Amino acid sequence: MMKKNILALMSIIIGIGCFVTYSIIGSEVAPDGTLKEPFFLIPIGYLFLAIGIILGLAVSIASFFRKPQKTD
Repeated sequence: MMKKNILALMSIIIGIGCFVTYSIIGSEVAPDGTLKEPFFLIPIGYLFLAIGIILGLAVSIASFFRKPQKTD
């Protein structure tokens, strides 16, 4: 079961990593008054989280409806 969900799990971990990285880097105001922040990490993080959740649900639903294979 874990092999099926590895892609979903990795997507969720990358998404959480984007949010953690954004928090660690932080933001600052430059001397000319512009805001410097790694804003691009926020939508990328949400994208990876959404992909991971959708893949996880899809794999779970597919494995629920698939017939178990017989092992002899």
